[in-house]
Amino acid sequence: MSLVEPVPGEPAAVADLGSERALVVADFHAGVEQALRAEGVSLDSRASERRERLLSLVTRTDPDRVVFLGDLMQTIGDPGGAERGEIEVLLERLAERGVAATLVKGNHDGAIESWADLEVTDGAGVRLGDVGFAHGHTWPAPEVLDGEVVCVGHEHPAVRLEDEVGGSRVERVWLRGSLSGAAFAEREATVRDGAQLVVFPAFNELVGATWVNVEGQEFLAPFLPEGLDGGQAYLLDGTRLGRYGDV
Repeated sequence: MSLVEPVPGEPAAVADLGSERALVVADFHAGVEQALRAEGVSLDSRASERRERLLSLVTRTDPDRVVFLGDLMQTIGDPGGAERGEIEVLLERLAERGVAATLVKGNHDGAIESWADLEVTDGAGVRLGDVGFAHGHTWPAPEVLDGEVVCVGHEHPAVRLEDEVGGSRVERVWLRGSLSGAAFAEREATVRDGAQLVVFPAFNELVGATWVNVEGQEFLAPFLPEGLDGGQAYLLDGTRLGRYGDV
């Protein structure tokens, strides 16, 4: 069994950290509705829905810790009151359940460590047990790449699926494959033999996506796609779609 296993039907995974069990989610993007309204898209806040969805996963998986794999925030600068309140209430609810919280800092997380009550790593990430965690917007630290499994977010990977009559839909996906040491050779980082790279789907369904099976789409992370060898795409329900570029 892998150290990182997706929760069936959900954009979340459970990670075995050795001394702890963690629930891992990427790209929560609290307060995204306000940003969308500024772009002319009118949406009511889904803050309560997001919070309860995460807390239900905590109940379902019984973790010691929640690891936010970057972009807990939406606003890159100082967040407004609603966004900040969403995060503070979520962290309070986790603390009430005795669940610790760690944020692997992403490009949207600004100076969150100055006001949010949780552990915050820098953008290069952290390794907990044999699992490395990084957001993916920058090069991971060498100790992250030395994990048995390396988890990243940032990409919001999705596929566009078409039916027989020309209809299409977009589905969030997991990407999983071998971690290629060649992509990090110039970074003086060591990659373990047999190490795996897992690219997480976005927890927040309102954010944009990298359509990994659409020609012309480019990855955002500086180490992708080179760092993902033989990458397979999986729907949230676990359906294996095959190599992501061939879907």
